[in-house]
Amino acid sequence: MLKWEYALLVRRRQAASSDVGWELVFVWYGPDGSMVDVTPYGDTALTHLNRAGDQGWELVGMSEDPSQPGSSELHRYHLKRPKAAVAPPRQRIRGAGRAARRITG
Repeated sequence: MLKWEYALLVRRRQAASSDVGWELVFVWYGPDGSMVDVTPYGDTALTHLNRAGDQGWELVGMSEDPSQPGSSELHRYHLKRPKAAVAPPRQRIRGAGRAARRITG
């Protein structure tokens, strides 16, 4: 059975912290619960989505939060990819090929 893992790319327009004006910030929320600022990897959502696509991620939805105050924007890009198959644990068969060792005392 095919299983999926999911991630989220969030794009925020917010007041610049080091300059007057606005800046775009991109944050990646990974399937393992990690949260990484990926802003240095590009300045457009397309750059980040293409990078995610190169890693096997597929865009499955996009949402926007219009309730942000002022000129702030918040966009969420929902992504998924097939989960890597985990090999089942190998069974150990006792007694195959060797006689059992016995300790006598």
